[in-house]
Amino acid sequence: MADQKKNVTEPAERLSYEEARAELASVVERLEAGGTSLEDSLALWERGERLAAICQRWLDGARERIEAARPAAGS
Repeated sequence: MADQKKNVTEPAERLSYEEARAELASVVERLEAGGTSLEDSLALWERGERLAAICQRWLDGARERIEAARPAAGS
């Protein structure tokens, strides 16, 4: 249970894309499995939302880098 609380409160901004994606997959599995209290389910959902936002920021950043490199590749 201590690990669960640690995962919920860990500063997510420091996670790599791969770490955030893996933890998000774990959160989804736990929510789909059920068997948690309403409070725990809500905490997992909120954590999942934060993790999804982190993944999206990483993907947006990668897209920007690719778009910025395209004109340079054509030169």
